[in-house]
Amino acid sequence: MYKLLELNPKLMPYKCDIDDRLKLLKQTKKRILPKGGKLSDFANAYLYFGFHHVKGGWVYREWAPGADQLYLMGDFNHWDKTSHPMTALENGNWEIFLKGDDALWEGCKVKVVVDSKLGRSERLPLYTRYATQNTKNFVWTAEIIDDSKPFTWTDKDFVPEDKLFIYEAHIGMAQEEGKVGTYCEFTEEILPRIKAAGYNTIQLMAIMEHPYYASFGYQVSNFYAVSSWFGKPDDLKRLINKAHRLGIRVLLDVVHSHAVKNHSEGINMFDGTVYQFFHDGMRGEHPAWGTKCFNYNNPGVIHFLLSNLKFWMEEYHFDGFRFDGITSMLYKDHGLGVHFMSEAQYFSDNTDVDAIIYLQLANELIREINPKAITIAEDMSGMPGMCMPIREGGMGFDYRLAMGIADMWIKTVSKDHIEDWQIKDIWREMCLRREAEKTVAYVESHDQALVGDQTMIFRLAKDHIYEDMDKACHNPIIDKAIAVHKMARLFTISAGGEAYLNFMGNEFGHPEWIDFPREGNNWSFEYCRRQWSLQENPFLKYMGLGEFDRDMLKVIGTSDIFKEFLPQLLVMNEEKKSIVYMRDDLIFAFNFHPENDYEAHLPMLEKADFALILSSDDEKYDGYGRMKNPEKEVQIFSSEDYLDLTIPSFTALVLKKVETE
Repeated sequence: MYKLLELNPKLMPYKCDIDDRLKLLKQTKKRILPKGGKLSDFANAYLYFGFHHVKGGWVYREWAPGADQLYLMGDFNHWDKTSHPMTALENGNWEIFLKGDDALWEGCKVKVVVDSKLGRSERLPLYTRYATQNTKNFVWTAEIIDDSKPFTWTDKDFVPEDKLFIYEAHIGMAQEEGKVGTYCEFTEEILPRIKAAGYNTIQLMAIMEHPYYASFGYQVSNFYAVSSWFGKPDDLKRLINKAHRLGIRVLLDVVHSHAVKNHSEGINMFDGTVYQFFHDGMRGEHPAWGTKCFNYNNPGVIHFLLSNLKFWMEEYHFDGFRFDGITSMLYKDHGLGVHFMSEAQYFSDNTDVDAIIYLQLANELIREINPKAITIAEDMSGMPGMCMPIREGGMGFDYRLAMGIADMWIKTVSKDHIEDWQIKDIWREMCLRREAEKTVAYVESHDQALVGDQTMIFRLAKDHIYEDMDKACHNPIIDKAIAVHKMARLFTISAGGEAYLNFMGNEFGHPEWIDFPREGNNWSFEYCRRQWSLQENPFLKYMGLGEFDRDMLKVIGTSDIFKEFLPQLLVMNEEKKSIVYMRDDLIFAFNFHPENDYEAHLPMLEKADFALILSSDDEKYDGYGRMKNPEKEVQIFSSEDYLDLTIPSFTALVLKKVETE
């Protein structure tokens, strides 16, 4: 019996479907590993294909099974399209050897000419590691990276922390100056901020090359190329190396759910066929994203994508992945407009079992390479078993994103009157997760901050945020916004899952949405940057929000609350808009009422003393200081069968059980 079925008895009618998935997984492994062996030995395409500086010269290999002839051209031959034909090998592979160490060189621009049934086209090599765009004619070309000159890593002894406090970051918009930021600037200026803020994991977006900057990196053209928008490959390696020295894990936001349609700089129709990588017909088209959808049943695609994961782990030392757009992969209709209300929807003809097999292979491969690696699934459908071991009927991910929590907070705070808020609905969403499947909880990610949407602080404060964030100002709307911003984060991290995520700048209430430079905003960077100076200004309330977020992480980081699946509810009072619960040895108390204090009478299982260790109402967090400052004077609450606690209005408290003599 699969553990997935033991924990979810309603799935018993679909045991045969799970059996079939595991059977297909075994068949697929036998197909791609006919002689047995490990996936990590199979996923080495990048070591064979592409450009390699070898003894006596350079070798370039390409996979183009549908092509009639390939040629290499570039700076080295004055862009002669036919002077360097490639030789056809078996299995659709092509090869050319250029004699002499100086036949190619670091930074040499190249392209591959492909003759196919569609005619002649000039393409970027599939395994190019670096590509740049000519700003005059907007044409992309590949640049040679000399792999005979390895980067010197110093992170051999890096051991990541067990807890996962994720700082979602975009390199380009991480600078305050209105421009595209660089890997080097992020390394020197932003990494220390992340460390000081208390986050131990970075989730880097937009690293895989993408031609359209405003796509946020989610329309990938070159899967093996580090994005040239931000600098060179070694610049990214220095960033990750320093992050590891600081004790920070680095995850790649990987996009294997789709690819750009572009021919000249992408992989679409590379060998003259759609089916080299993608499904033919409408199944190969994503109607909402305007992109191409992979055929995960194609051994060549499996080889390309699995090798891609190993490449980013081995070449750049990424510590794991957040897989983007998994819902789109799992269902043939991409889950568009679908409300997943029954178990049958997960095991229907609409389910793309090939995609499930690919994701299982991906997770197995990642564990082979690095058993401590982290994988996170972005899936809004709630596919059962997403974060359970494959042998137990699952897909092998470590965590899933709790996407419903962010939607719940938006729905809640959109109601101006607190009496319309439903504490039971907030609590239900926090607890809405599958047993034995770990969750990354968050109030807002980059999705909630994009143009057309609003950051949480802006939803709460509206236009008052532009004039009334001065510490000397006491606009009640701002006071409410500051209070709820802190309470929502503490509620989410303490009850919503087993890990926590924040998009950069939102920890201190970055005031505005993200709008990339585009024709519609006159190519402005005004809203595509991070205003760090707001948090550093002692006269503004952004500083207090940032300090609360840091201290909140410190409290959670020194606890073991994530070892418990769900918090224990002690009391909920809908009328008073208050709730108190316990997780491990911490009590979390919330009073969302804007005016009235709440006298909580908490049932306790044992006699114990509790110390107040965090109050969102502390003056240093721009509260009113109605509780004793935990840093200056310890406040002890003793319990017998009950613990009595007064929670001020618009306040969250954390109490920790202390040893009694």
